[in-house]
Amino acid sequence: MPIGSSESDIVSLASGYTPRGMLAGIGLAIAATACFATLDTTTKFISASVPLMMALWVRYASQAVATTLVALPARGKALLKTANPKFQLLRGLLLMGSSMFAFFSLKHMPVGEFTAIVMIAPLVITVLAAIVLHEKVSVLRWLLVLMGFAGTLLIIRPSGASSSGWAVLLPLGLVSTNAAFQIVTSRLARTEDPLTMHFYTGWVGTLLSSLMLPFVWAANLPWQAWAGMLLMGLMGCVGHFMLILGYSRTPAAILTPYLYAQIGFAMLGGWLIFSHLPDTWSLTGIALIALSGAAGAWLTLREGHIPSRQADQV
Repeated sequence: MPIGSSESDIVSLASGYTPRGMLAGIGLAIAATACFATLDTTTKFISASVPLMMALWVRYASQAVATTLVALPARGKALLKTANPKFQLLRGLLLMGSSMFAFFSLKHMPVGEFTAIVMIAPLVITVLAAIVLHEKVSVLRWLLVLMGFAGTLLIIRPSGASSSGWAVLLPLGLVSTNAAFQIVTSRLARTEDPLTMHFYTGWVGTLLSSLMLPFVWAANLPWQAWAGMLLMGLMGCVGHFMLILGYSRTPAAILTPYLYAQIGFAMLGGWLIFSHLPDTWSLTGIALIALSGAAGAWLTLREGHIPSRQADQV
């Protein structure tokens, strides 16, 4: 799952959905999850030799430059207009915090387990929506939240049985900052252009990491580290772009179950690169998290929160 992604914000830009377009959207979403799993696997690979802020600078600079090159010609000066600069800054800070938690998490634990724990973010947002936004949450959704947390506990295993030890708590920090990021995103999405939000988020992260760059720059890195950082930037940009295209063709509630394919791709990457396979308890926890998330998306479909389809067209 993309960390701190706001691509679902652009759903409102689409006037309708077509059956053929939705199939294409599903394919794009699955391809995006493969990109994000590659991003996470690469992050773990380079975390042993590359300073955190240097890696984050490459990741954010790639996103910021790519967003600017694509969005500025399309929007012009309107891209820079925002009524909530403080919230734009807060959103960028929260995403930076999420990225730092992700880097440290991947440095100390397997990619598959990390990805599965991060996937409880929608469940945490459900809880926050009930507590902070006072939204009504059904009993069935609360049961799905409990199922997801039960799966998380099987991966973490507070007794210390988990092979990753205390490091399994790091993704929970990521989930918390990501949930706050999504709440701020929900507030901004009421008045702000999604492309403007994406633009400022990328540049806030770039500028913040740039401040630390002179203190952490490591010039004598092996070529594999440089290639890895460039791959991180590429996979982040391509993955976000594919997800934007997917959300523009398919309702978010339909796409959500397919986003859990990232767990499978992450486990595949962990096996191919690091020869790691989750144990039985972790696999059970991963299955519970994926099931609760997919069931939550199905419940959204059943509740009818999807725009009507239009006639099929190319």
